[in-house]
Formats: sequence, C-alpha cells, structure tokens
Amino acid sequence: MKAVAVIPAYNEEGTIAQVVRVAKNCRDLTDVIVVSDGSTDGTAKVAAEAGAKVIELPQNQGKGAAVFAGVNATDADVIVLLDADLIGLTPRHIIHLLLPVKKGRVDMTVGMFRSGRRLTDLSQRLTPFLSGQRAIVRAIFDGLSDLELTRYGVDITISRYAKQKGHRVQKVTLSGITQVMKEEKRGFLKGFVARLKMYWEILAAFRHKIPNR
Repeated sequence: MKAVAVIPAYNEEGTIAQVVRVAKNCRDLTDVIVVSDGSTDGTAKVAAEAGAKVIELPQNQGKGAAVFAGVNATDADVIVLLDADLIGLTPRHIIHLLLPVKKGRVDMTVGMFRSGRRLTDLSQRLTPFLSGQRAIVRAIFDGLSDLELTRYGVDITISRYAKQKGHRVQKVTLSGITQVMKEEKRGFLKGFVARLKMYWEILAAFRHKIPNR
C-alpha cells in the first residue's frame, strides 16, 4: 500500500525543512509533497533542499486548494496530511498515524497532540475535528468535490464527510508534538487577525453542505 505525505505550507520557511526531513526518514512513506500556497518567503526553496517534491501555487488560495493540489499530484492509496509548522515530529508519530489505516482497521486517523504545549494540547482536545495531522484512504478524497474551495475549512469538511459516509475513524495520540501559533509567526495583532480569518473560514465550511460526488 503506497502512502505519501502531503504538506500544505504558506510562508513556513522556518519550520518546513525539519518536517520534510522527518517525513523523508519515515520508512512507510513513499514520497513527500510540499504545496507552497503562494508563499512569499523561501518555503518552496527550503522544502526542495530538504528533499521534498514541491508544487508552487502562483497565489495564496487557502489550505483546501493546497491539499487538493497535493492529492492530485500522487496516485498513493493513503495520504498523510501534516502541518508545515510542527515541532517535535518524529517518524514514529507518522507510523502511528499510518498503521491503523495500512492494516485496514480504519479509513482515517486523526492525530491528537499530548504533552507538547498546554495551548496546543487544549486546542486539540476542544476541537479534535480541526487537527491537520491525518492518514486518509484515497477513497475519501475521491468522494469529495470542490475541496479546493474550502480553505481552512478543509479539515472539518473531511471530518464531516467521513462521518456522513460512515467511514471508520480513529483518534491517535501524538505525544510531544506542538506547533508554532499564528501569533508567534506574525506578531500578536497580525496573528490574531489571521486566527479570526481562519475561524471564519472553518465556520463557513461547517455551515455549507458537504461537497461530495
């Protein structure tokens, strides 16, 4: 069973290399694809130097479009979605995500942070359906349409679709992982505004009918 990592990234030159290197060192992954979503920094260059196959979108189109582009660039049976700003990721975390899917026990796993940082741990306990760390059988993506329009609503859209269609889903604990928060990347004010925009896009996706074929 072929498994490929897809990493959507927007201006993540500070963290993307480490995430790519870890994914490249995971024996269960065939390839690592980074989709630079209109990044204006060195994200694409850094990711390529770390060994990823890089797709560059000409302008920022949102996380949903980046995931869509990455999935369409591979024929893998299983897609592993990873955030580009992870801290503490190891190959074993990826294996934990993949194993239940590769063994056919479930159709999707959703990674939950534990013992990383209090704020990111709490966020995932409160909103587990928004986790960006997943292993997903291709059939789920094949059943979704207009995924590229969901922007930050992509994770909740996938979760809602899987539940609606009766796909088997399992939460997987990822100990020792955290991620860089928007306020840390962009400064408090710009980061806070970006977070509000993200929540608005998630809310919009939640209100819309699930796009399926």
